[in-house]
Amino acid sequence: MTEAQTTRHHSQQNTQKASGAPFADADPKDEIDIGKRVRQLRTGKGFSLRGLAEASRLNVNTLSLIENGRTSPNVSTLQQLAIALKIPLTAFFEAELPEKHIVFQKAGRRPRAAFSNGTMEDLGAGLTLHGGKPLLVILEPHANCGPTQIVHTGREFVYCLDGQLTYIVEEREYKLEAGDSLIFEAHLPHYWENAGATLSRSILIICPEDEDDRSTEKHFA
Repeated sequence: MTEAQTTRHHSQQNTQKASGAPFADADPKDEIDIGKRVRQLRTGKGFSLRGLAEASRLNVNTLSLIENGRTSPNVSTLQQLAIALKIPLTAFFEAELPEKHIVFQKAGRRPRAAFSNGTMEDLGAGLTLHGGKPLLVILEPHANCGPTQIVHTGREFVYCLDGQLTYIVEEREYKLEAGDSLIFEAHLPHYWENAGATLSRSILIICPEDEDDRSTEKHFA
């Protein structure tokens, strides 16, 4: 590679980093279609479009736009749908994967889903940690979980990789930066936000008390 080519190569790399696009090398087939998942879960639970809209207190036109991929739901909207469907919020980000015993994933090649203010990657890809699901969460600046505090069974573990992440647990604020971690009983009311001006990347592991009892899990991608 000539000196000019090397310079151009580094310039292209820097441009990609500056753009904040974390999935430049990702395969489009690994993208989870949230709208399609909502439709699958709705029909699987026997809801009509209007029936789920009424149960979740959402506008039927809004729900239709979500299912057809014409708008991205925020975390608060997904929580309303999860409660109405009696499923964990993480169900919206799960691809239909075969049972596995070992999971090895290259960076940028994980199943992932986009929501209105960030993205989520499934680090387990079908293999859980005795009920826990490891997730890579990427949040846009000023993203938050919505106006309603989150409560569910079990424990929750957060490890900040990059940027900033603020958790409020039982009215106490915890500001996480790269290398900081937080674990807490998930029955305590909690709230999260990326109050920084840059992307936030963190690993989130949600561990419900009962591996088979996931209906009370109210979290998110």
